[in-house]
Amino acid sequence: MSTTGTEAPGHRSGFVSFVGRPNAGKSTLTNALVGQKVVITSDKPQTTRTVVRGIVHRPDAQLVLVDTPGVHRPRTLLGERLNDLVMTTWSEVDVVALCFPADQKIGPGDRFLATELAKLKRPIKVAVATKTDLVSPERIAEHLLDVAALGAEVGITWSEIVPVSAVGGDQVGLLADLLVALLPEGPPLYPDGDLTDAPDEVLAAELIREAALDGVRDELPHSIAVVVEEMGLRPDRPAEKPLLDIHASLYVERSSQKGIVIGHRGARLRDVGKRARGQIESLFGTPVYLDLHVKIAKDWQRDPRQLRKLGF
Repeated sequence: MSTTGTEAPGHRSGFVSFVGRPNAGKSTLTNALVGQKVVITSDKPQTTRTVVRGIVHRPDAQLVLVDTPGVHRPRTLLGERLNDLVMTTWSEVDVVALCFPADQKIGPGDRFLATELAKLKRPIKVAVATKTDLVSPERIAEHLLDVAALGAEVGITWSEIVPVSAVGGDQVGLLADLLVALLPEGPPLYPDGDLTDAPDEVLAAELIREAALDGVRDELPHSIAVVVEEMGLRPDRPAEKPLLDIHASLYVERSSQKGIVIGHRGARLRDVGKRARGQIESLFGTPVYLDLHVKIAKDWQRDPRQLRKLGF
């Protein structure tokens, strides 16, 4: 497949947005469909902050996956902006796939999302029951009935209701086939081989933030932002021995949080750097020198000027 206009007759291409309440498995599903990690995952809700497009290439289609932040009741200006981002994205894609984790009962957050989605006429609406590997077949059947009932309650006619396990790989291929069938006919939208359209700096920053989030467990939920200040191949290296230099800053809101991220004698920050470097090297296929610094941006989640500086 190429972008030269020689695609097969009936080739389909388009945009699909995975949405759902925080921690519904959207990012894991995106990575499973793409076949490589392009968006960060964490057991913490609200991990995703940027709309990253993962690109699935097939001979018959190109599926562009838009991974949005989880919609939640906002408590900060950042939260409001993330919700606005999701609503804008919904209105611009071909298909919206609403994710319902099978290990949790349908709750107020799911009902809120479905109600908002019902207001939009344009996108085709699909329901995805995620995390089916965590529950029994009986629970999956009950969950699918609940999802169908919610659609009827808010006025959504689901084009498909699909149970999947991104971790186990169950029905991921089937989901891709069903989504492709709902896309319009058209040529590829991105060059063959591209797995995402996110800039390298954004991907690196997200992988660093994922490592930092995993490192601090419950002590520091979402007060970390990462900015890659400089990134480039070291100029004095031979072509067969490249080294990618990355200098990044981790921003927290208070000095007490800075201590948590750095850890005793810098141990935690070193661990964050080690794990992030491994992920970045895996993604880019190049050895990496990673230089991390922790800085304070007071109450950045509530400050419009700080949010702009940090890319929100």
